Amino acid sequence: MKTRSQTTPKPLNTVRLPPVESPRTRSRPKPKPETRKKGTLGDLRRPKKPPTAFFYFMEDFRKTFQEENPSVKAMQDVGKACGEKWNKMAFEEKVKYYDLATERRAEFEKAMAQYNKKKINGELSEESE
Repeated sequence: MKTRSQTTPKPLNTVRLPPVESPRTRSRPKPKPETRKKGTLGDLRRPKKPPTAFFYFMEDFRKTFQEENPSVKAMQDVGKACGEKWNKMAFEEKVKYYDLATERRAEFEKAMAQYNKKKINGELSEESE
């Protein structure tokens, strides 16, 4: 004869209770996901933002790095080397890239002002596309 400890226990009958609502878990209205309307991908005639000083430096650096290290083909390695070089550079060396970036930024601001003026005046309408 088997003792009670040697027999397998019978599964308990469990009853699932409804969740209790506490002030913290009170249901809040879920925000609706933003839905894009047709044609809101962006205006293609809008001026494109200019790159930062680092990207102008990166253009120059890539050319020289490729010439010095033709065996390195991975863009990840080029990017790492570029970042390390940029961080080690003195501010005096970076100035020419900052000047170029601010010059291009000023051109962009002028173009945006013209674009906004045309948009307000109605010269840029969706029908003219």
